Amino acid sequence: MPIDPIRRPALLPLPSQSTVRPMFKSLGIAASGLSAQRQRMETIAQNIANADVTRGTDGQPYKRRDVIMESASAGNAVYGEQGGAGSMGSGGVFGSTPFTVPSVTTDGIKPIVVPVLPRTAMMGTGPDAGEYGVRVAGIAEDQGEGRLVYEPGHPDADATGYVRYPDIDTTQETVRLLDAKRIFEANVSVFQVAKSMLRASIDI
Repeated sequence: MPIDPIRRPALLPLPSQSTVRPMFKSLGIAASGLSAQRQRMETIAQNIANADVTRGTDGQPYKRRDVIMESASAGNAVYGEQGGAGSMGSGGVFGSTPFTVPSVTTDGIKPIVVPVLPRTAMMGTGPDAGEYGVRVAGIAEDQGEGRLVYEPGHPDADATGYVRYPDIDTTQETVRLLDAKRIFEANVSVFQVAKSMLRASIDI
């Protein structure tokens, strides 16, 4: 059977692309998003639960907390590849310069320039450190003093009768919780689509 001289763009290999690709990388990226948003939801739940706590373990009002996230790299990814970026082979995933993909149209072959990220950024050695998802860098405490409420009979009231409450707005926390829920659901969708693609590839 003769080989079709005009192959579709989707079948053309990328320049400098390794023949072995990490098939489960997309699942790991989505899973890192699920893990990060789960921790974010737990932190928001902790804020809401302690919205009226005037005395913590240190004797001070509860401090509102925020989850700080950062883009993951090959060295600190939650669901990274074994062996880090070097396990992808010396060829890498993308080249350092744009390449041209022939596209079949009614007017003939039209070149389409596809911009790509630098190889150093994709291999985990540059400042952008590749496609490894997201990770929780830490949890920061709000350094605000909190709100003062006049309650002379409260056990934690000061000499003037004011009580220091945490600087937590439950309405804003609920909005953040809904935002975390939407991002979590979006990552679930990515995971499900990637899983279905992998299942379909097995049947080829």
